[in-house]
Amino acid sequence: MGIEEALEFVRTHHRGVLATVRSDGRPQMSPIVAAVDRDGNVIISTREPSYKVRNLRRDPAASVCMFVDGFFGPWVQIDGVASIVALPEAMDLLVDAYRQIAGDHDDWDAFRSAMVEEQRVIISIAPQRAGPNRAG
Repeated sequence: MGIEEALEFVRTHHRGVLATVRSDGRPQMSPIVAAVDRDGNVIISTREPSYKVRNLRRDPAASVCMFVDGFFGPWVQIDGVASIVALPEAMDLLVDAYRQIAGDHDDWDAFRSAMVEEQRVIISIAPQRAGPNRAG
């Protein structure tokens, strides 16, 4: 499976698990919802103080496993290098991610205020590899 095919899956299936590396080398996994930005990066909204952000600031290696809402069925894994986009630069990406995942918001001003209050950031993963390349 190529990267573009995997990104197309993420554009229509937003639930998954993000894996980062803890300081002791073990994996740290978090359930997430994700979208794809205009540059072809997987984007995830989270809070600045989260463990996943702390882990990625130390080691930017990240993997996401994305699957269908019913869990069993097709899935993709995307491995890449993550960067953290903080506010205020993150706001447009936060809006874009919300629109892709949930559609339009009833009150965008309230949404933007909540993003600031919650200390939201965007995890942006630049894909380097995607799979699976065969069924298992």
